Amino acid sequence: MNTKRIIDLFGSVCGLLLITPLAPFIALAIKLDSRGPIIVKIKRVSRGQTFNLYKFRTMVADAEKLKSLLQHLNERKDGPFFKIRSDPRITRTGRWLRRFRFDEFPQLINVLKNDMALVGPRPYSPEEIAAYPEEYEHLRLAKGGVTGLSQVNGSSTLSFEETLALDDFYVKNQSLILDLKIIGKTLLIIFFDHNAV
Repeated sequence: MNTKRIIDLFGSVCGLLLITPLAPFIALAIKLDSRGPIIVKIKRVSRGQTFNLYKFRTMVADAEKLKSLLQHLNERKDGPFFKIRSDPRITRTGRWLRRFRFDEFPQLINVLKNDMALVGPRPYSPEEIAAYPEEYEHLRLAKGGVTGLSQVNGSSTLSFEETLALDDFYVKNQSLILDLKIIGKTLLIIFFDHNAV
């Protein structure tokens, strides 16, 4: 077992232990706010394979089906990504969960299962990855991360090309030091940057 995997296991266990006391309250808030499951499974790609990424539900039921109806509001015009700053599909509880990044904690289960790493390129949907330019197609074979270089350097404010360029840089320059820097910056964002996602 390599060092990166050991850090993944240690970090994911610690993260899950931290969120466990809050989990019942998060679950109750989600259920009281709107119908639907507490945790959703979202199709994503990591290591060239599609897997179910786990997240606390922050949107109304059948949010994906409503996406086509809101396409005209999409603020991302430079690629396949979909982003609406005040997305009407997001629930009241969902906005709070996103503000404090609590919705992403179930992804640590994916890390335990070895679907993902703590740090890596952001795992996107099969449809989004199909739109990657040829020079970035190798990114689909990389192991996705809960956080990564693009996530801590602007995330949704980055252009499609900038996002892929940062993920490409990470894949070609992976190191323990870089991972620790990204994890540290992620923690700073979680604790001190509470702007809505």
